Amino acid sequence: MMAMDPLRLAIALLPLAAYLMLVGALNLRRRPLLVSGGRDLLALGVALSGFVFVGPLDLLRPEPATAEFGNFVWLLILAFYWLWLVLIVLLARPRLIAYNASAEELHPILAEAASRLDPDARWAGNSLALPKLGVQLHLESYHLMRNVSLISSGAQQNLDGWRQLARELATSLRRVRVKPNPRGAAIMAVSLLLIVVSISQMLRHPVELAASLHEMLTY
Repeated sequence: MMAMDPLRLAIALLPLAAYLMLVGALNLRRRPLLVSGGRDLLALGVALSGFVFVGPLDLLRPEPATAEFGNFVWLLILAFYWLWLVLIVLLARPRLIAYNASAEELHPILAEAASRLDPDARWAGNSLALPKLGVQLHLESYHLMRNVSLISSGAQQNLDGWRQLARELATSLRRVRVKPNPRGAAIMAVSLLLIVVSISQMLRHPVELAASLHEMLTY
């Protein structure tokens, strides 16, 4: 039975393991954390970069570029991936994510912050409109990961208004204490498992590791 390529396995799994470790740690905090949608997308892009690197980018790597630039072709491929990722982040609609907070916990805090920023703030179910800030959003809760997303509603959004809302809400959340999410420990356990699998495969197959590294640097 052919051994799995330990180098490509590690490249694929280790960034994902780091991402899961971070998410697990955030869920074990006793304080919610607010991040922007752009940062969340970048973190997810880093987590999936290994799979993209050993998958589509490796398979679709142009032979003429490899012959022309040699090992530097990998830098060009990574730059191409990151440029696409940054473009996606820039084109994405405004969004905020409150980690380790339920909708029931976040709703009154958001309502209080919204009233301070805009006395004309209006609620309609899980939708909030801040006309003076030029912000319209709705809440989506993810119980498994215990986080809440504030997602823009409609194309007409004021980015400066979103930044003001993010600052005010982040300040309010610093005073909040919540129970750690028990799923955070399970997420960190999965992360550790991926790390152990990656490292054990490299240690068990040093010959395949060296051959794969040589192939990647000389192909």
